[in-house]
This record gives sequence, structure tokens and C-alpha cells, in this order.
Amino acid sequence: MAFDAGGRMMTDSRAHHIRILYLVHNLHDAAVRRRMAMFQAHGAKVTLAGFRREGSPPGSAGSSDVIDLGITADGQLGKRAGSVLRHCLMPGRLRHEARRADVIVARNLETLVIARRILQPGQRLVYECLDIHRLLLGDGWKTRLLHRIEAWALARTALILVSASLFLSEYFVARRGWHGPHLLSENKVPQTAAPASLPPPPAAGPPWVIGWFGMLRCRRSLALLRAMAAEAQGRIKVIIAGIPSEAEFGADFAAQLADDPHVEFVGPYKAGDLGHLYGRIHFIWAIDYFEEGLNSAWLLPNRLYEGLAHGAVPLALSNVATGQWLQNHDVGVVLTDPAHELPGFFAGLGHAEFGRMGQSVRSLARHTVCQSDAEARSDFHIISGAL
Repeated sequence: MAFDAGGRMMTDSRAHHIRILYLVHNLHDAAVRRRMAMFQAHGAKVTLAGFRREGSPPGSAGSSDVIDLGITADGQLGKRAGSVLRHCLMPGRLRHEARRADVIVARNLETLVIARRILQPGQRLVYECLDIHRLLLGDGWKTRLLHRIEAWALARTALILVSASLFLSEYFVARRGWHGPHLLSENKVPQTAAPASLPPPPAAGPPWVIGWFGMLRCRRSLALLRAMAAEAQGRIKVIIAGIPSEAEFGADFAAQLADDPHVEFVGPYKAGDLGHLYGRIHFIWAIDYFEEGLNSAWLLPNRLYEGLAHGAVPLALSNVATGQWLQNHDVGVVLTDPAHELPGFFAGLGHAEFGRMGQSVRSLARHTVCQSDAEARSDFHIISGAL
């Protein structure tokens, strides 16, 4: 049963044609496009507003109705805070769009603050929190200030949407005292984007090929992969694809790898490239030391679900949520100390053992990594307030 902003019961037709203002921290994030597609597939009229990274074009694929909030950069929290403050003081078109929306969905804290500023009386606000910034987990004055701002925004939040259960239990409940409505929506691959059937695995190595795909922000992972591939003398190859963080690697990521004979950087990719990329690798790197012990210990990344959906064997740490997920599903390779364990693992890896690993991936129930239409419909109804 759904209700409008004034508390009146909504008919199925009105709930189906709901208007959503979607505020995002990066217009060109692939996960934003997936969420947009889900909203639109269920009949929502969506206005997308958000920031973009330097060098990216205005607008966003998947939406003709985009409000560009300007350029921000990874790692430059001060500049991002200034951009947020500017839009809070002068919301302009955002306030106009907010008046037309039934629901505002804000992705990450910076856009939640803007959403709280433009929120209309009785309007539904959903906080899509898929990342916990390290400053929120400290104990200094900056953390206390952010907590006060966050508490102000959460006071009007109707629903918190998380992609991993530990975000809710370890942060929102344990540290922020949140006991309000929440929704766990894992980073599963949408049914429409998943391969209809898994392609045959690539020929067994050596060389054994490890893929590191997606948002690239872990310097320790890059150093470990390069060193391991160099020491393996041709038994290991690494393929890297995606968008490297300039804050972590500088502006010359491709140049840094240009002379490395064991590592190939193919650059950014599109959804249509995934089949080809995964067809080239045996293992997907699902290890992340970025914000080690904090955010990276709690998250369940896109590459976990995406890799499994395309038949790759994940490599993960045993003491984080990703490794625990793999152990619970009896799939993948779980490690305590990759730098010491992986060279020996690959030196002794044979065709038969890899075949068993691949079969475990192929035997995994598809609903564990792919979001069904029913799941997507349920999530949409909960986000929109129709359930």
C-alpha cells in the first residue's frame, strides 16, 4: 500500500508513474546507470542530478534529463564540501525539480546533505549509502562535524539503502544508533545485463590471467599484482580495466604500466565489453586494501557478483565480508596473506584443480549473483514507498 506526500493512499497507477529526483556523486558511475535503468524499467520518471569527475563529459548515458552540478575530484574532500555548500546555499534548478518529485534518492553523504536542504514537506527521502568515508569512522573534530551534519540529514530520511549488511550493523546501528527502515540491495548483476549462459572457461594456464576491473583505487593491490606477475616469469598475467583514481595513482596510470610486459591496462570499458574482458581471464581480483579495516572490510563489491556471473573465480581476503561471502557459498579462493600465498598457489595450480574451481562457480545458484525481476520490482516498491 503506497501513500503520497500528503498521506493519501496512492493507486497502483500513481505508484507506477512516480517521479524520482536522483542525486549522485558521479554521473558517470556504472552503478548509477544500473539504478537509473531499474527505476525507469518500473515506470518511474527520473531526473538525474550530480557531480562528475574532471575530464568526463557533461551529462550521463542513460538519461536525457540531467542536471550537471559541476566537477569534483576523488580525495579532495575540501573542494567537494565547498561544492555541496554552494548547492545548499543556491539550489537553483534543484529546488524546482524537488518540488516536482515524489521521492528524492541521494547516493552517498554529500548528495544527502543537498537533498535534505531541498526536501519538501512530507516528501520521501532515501539515502543510498554504498560507501562509508574514513572520516566518518574517526574521532577528531572533522568526524564530529560530519556526524552532526549527517544526523541533521538522517532526521528526515525515510529509508537507508545499503549494498552490504555490515554497513548497516557496524556503522548505522552500532555507531549512529539508526533503528529506522532500511533495505539491503546487494550489488547483484541485473538479470537483463547478465549473460544468458556462462561461456566456456578460457583455456587453462599458464599463464594464469588475473583481471582487476572497475573503479581502481588500491595502490597496494597494484603493487602486489605487478610484483607477483614479475616474479612468476610468465606464469601469471594481469589485465586491468576501468577508471583509475587520480588521487591514488596520479594522472599517468597508463604510462606507469606501459613498459610492464606482464600487466596490460585496457582503459575504461562499457557494459558491452564485459563478455570479452571476462573471456580473457581465469580469476577476478576481489581484494581491496583501500581504507583497510574500515570500509573495505565491510563492502561486497560489484566485481564479486559481476565476476561470478561471468564465470571468473574470485580471489579475496578471508577476514573481510567478501571472503566470508565466498566461504559461505563454497566458491572462489580465500587468502590470509596474498603476497605470500599466491605465488605458491599459482606455481602448483593444475588443469584439474582449476576445473574444479570453475565448476563450483558454474554450480552457484544464479539468484545469488543476479538480481531477478521480482527482486528489482520489490526494491523499487520499497524505495518509492509503494510497500
